[in-house]
Amino acid sequence: MSHVSTPRPSDSDAPSRRGGNRRRKRGRTGKRRTGRWILLCLAAVLVAGAGTGYWLYRGIDGNLDGVDLDRAIGDDRPEKLPTSGQNILILGSDSRAGANAELNTGTVSGARSDTALVMHIPEGRTEAVAISIPRDTLVTRPECTTSDGSTVAAAQRVMFNSVYSKAGPACVVKTVEKMSGIRMDHYVEVDFAGFKDLVDAIGGVTVTVDQDIKDTSSGLELTAGTHKLNGTQSLQFVRTRHGIGDGSDLGRIGLQQQFMLALLSEIKKQDLLGSPVKAYKIADQLTAALTTDSELASLTALATFGRSLNGVDPATMETIMLPVAYDKTDPNRVVAAEPQATTLWKALRTGTTIPDSAKKSPATGGN
Repeated sequence: MSHVSTPRPSDSDAPSRRGGNRRRKRGRTGKRRTGRWILLCLAAVLVAGAGTGYWLYRGIDGNLDGVDLDRAIGDDRPEKLPTSGQNILILGSDSRAGANAELNTGTVSGARSDTALVMHIPEGRTEAVAISIPRDTLVTRPECTTSDGSTVAAAQRVMFNSVYSKAGPACVVKTVEKMSGIRMDHYVEVDFAGFKDLVDAIGGVTVTVDQDIKDTSSGLELTAGTHKLNGTQSLQFVRTRHGIGDGSDLGRIGLQQQFMLALLSEIKKQDLLGSPVKAYKIADQLTAALTTDSELASLTALATFGRSLNGVDPATMETIMLPVAYDKTDPNRVVAAEPQATTLWKALRTGTTIPDSAKKSPATGGN
């Protein structure tokens, strides 16, 4: 999520500094249990949907910001699913403005989509699969209209996480729709400062690491063993890349997965949904950190949508990293691996089982 190299212009494809052998094979991330940022969003809708003390939540309805995707993108979108299935784009944003500027999250100006996850919920809404898109993936950005009405021209071979800062969240949605052929029914964004406040609100999250971590970029220093992390430490933990492995963005995914599982466990252990006071505190912190599409930008809509997902068990949700390979021109970047990526997106579009072959990523040691 953060770089220690000199800041680039938001649309730059300049190489990031990863150190060591840049083509060294990463640890296999492949199939993951539970999604990282999606658990925050599931927690939000579950808290919002809790029946006890619902009247308290009316006061935090104004915390939510909304993005009108239909207005921003227009008709240049894939068709909606002819079923009750849902596709949600979830972003963790790394804006350096406001409260985020105090979090030691790097020096890049503006904001970028630091973490991106496409959550696919098939008809029946009893299971889910989430596809994570590495931030360093080179993509084709379509022509987009920004929030001020200006037009951003289409461009090839731009870093995925630069689309947000160049053209805004609606353009990220449009980019994902173009690369996948799948319409995003909803959009959810969580910013860094809100992530920190959420962890502090629940009293910290406990994690266990099997090796010492010292990352001068994120500021995290941990010895091997079990630690209870506060909000700032948790943010450093999920952003750490230079203190583990070979310092790659892909290698960091494992830590993020581990943390989000620990976060969900902490929420369940505290029985937040059974405590109106705690539920209000968490809902207040989390909704202040959320930006959604306009259809979800009210507590009532968010709660209704959350209740529709009650059949999805996060413990059985599968997360797959988009299969990527090192770019032949710039080994510091990755591109969607073919035919795996095409097969993966097609399986989601058609509601068929994702073949194991579509989950293998050459950049992480898969064939």
